[in-house]
Amino acid sequence: MPNIQSFSASYSEARDKFLAAARIAGATTYRYDNPTKGPGGEALSTDIARLGPDDASKLVVTISSTHGVEGYCGSGFQVDWLAHVGMAGLPAGTAALFVHAINPYGFAWTRRVTEEGNDLNRNYVDHGKPYPVNEGYLEIADDLVPADVSEAGIKAADSRLAAYRKKVGDVAYFRAVSGGQYSHPDGMFFGGGGPAWSNRTLHAIADKFLKGRKDVAVIDFHTGLGPYGYGEPITHYDIDSSGSP
Repeated sequence: MPNIQSFSASYSEARDKFLAAARIAGATTYRYDNPTKGPGGEALSTDIARLGPDDASKLVVTISSTHGVEGYCGSGFQVDWLAHVGMAGLPAGTAALFVHAINPYGFAWTRRVTEEGNDLNRNYVDHGKPYPVNEGYLEIADDLVPADVSEAGIKAADSRLAAYRKKVGDVAYFRAVSGGQYSHPDGMFFGGGGPAWSNRTLHAIADKFLKGRKDVAVIDFHTGLGPYGYGEPITHYDIDSSGSP
């Protein structure tokens, strides 16, 4: 059970705790400065803590704050592990890399998106190719973010969304809403028009720390799904396959 003191009430507090925990663990730290500022004018950054042998063939990577405000959970885990487990928890030949606040803007400003207004998970596409078209989103975009936000306008939009959901079914509806879209910058789950700062930074981190590793496991912390307090592993690997958690 994580120590409740490992969790924070703000991005700045979370960053301070992370760096303090990294020092306790004897980790090597690195910093990637974000070009924006926090609500109090504070500097924002993605911070790295690396622990374990430099020549380790196996590397466990944890990432917090892909969806900004969700960083509180991932940060709490990272702080707790560094402060209370540390090097003693690493098997032989294994190193750990902690990526704290990959989306520091969203973390600090209590937003899901990056400073560019991008849903970071949907930003990891090949921006040199045509963007995928979410036909379902195009059908309901004006009702998901209606121009008329009066009580009557919202009620009418909700009615049309309910009718669309009934017509296409739950799976198609949720795919349309949350699958990602690249046509409405002010809409939901917008994937962006180019690589976001957080995207570029994660690629820089991967280039620096992941090259030459034979075995890399990545845990990206999110919140908001499932029952309160329940940890749900989400993976594209089949159950009981060699790549499943």
